[in-house]
Amino acid sequence: MYVAFDHLPPQARVWIYQASRPLAEGELLPLLPQLAAFAEEWTSHGQQLAASAQFLHRQFLVIGLDEAVAGASGCSIDASVRFVRELEQRLGLQLLEKAHMAFLLADGELRLLTRRELRTAIAAGQVQADTLYFNNTLTTKGELDEQWPAPAGQTWLASYFQA
Repeated sequence: MYVAFDHLPPQARVWIYQASRPLAEGELLPLLPQLAAFAEEWTSHGQQLAASAQFLHRQFLVIGLDEAVAGASGCSIDASVRFVRELEQRLGLQLLEKAHMAFLLADGELRLLTRRELRTAIAAGQVQADTLYFNNTLTTKGELDEQWPAPAGQTWLASYFQA
């Protein structure tokens, strides 16, 4: 059963998939009904799930699930990954690749960096401890609302900024 993303409770589980490039407005609008249809039809052992899916910052697919209604099973998680793979093929981008980290630079640019590129960007002063970082390992809607993005120096990346 589809639930508006904003109506998911703070303890709702989330999965964050980072796109390899920002989506254009013309790509996002046609996706909205498909995201709602996925959430509406998503089930676990025949039981409907209270779920939502949306793109945030034009680059992050976030799937949310209110596990107080019903929890995800291995099969339902597999179904969500199949859906994500279908989106990858349809849009010609990557959502499941995890090698890049996303930072919101001071000029408003969202930049994807590998760990090696991150070290270079820090050395060049392009990324600093207060640069906003999208930690895609967060697991709840509450964490997403409160800590995403967060200053890089306040995340697991803190050691990169210590002298």
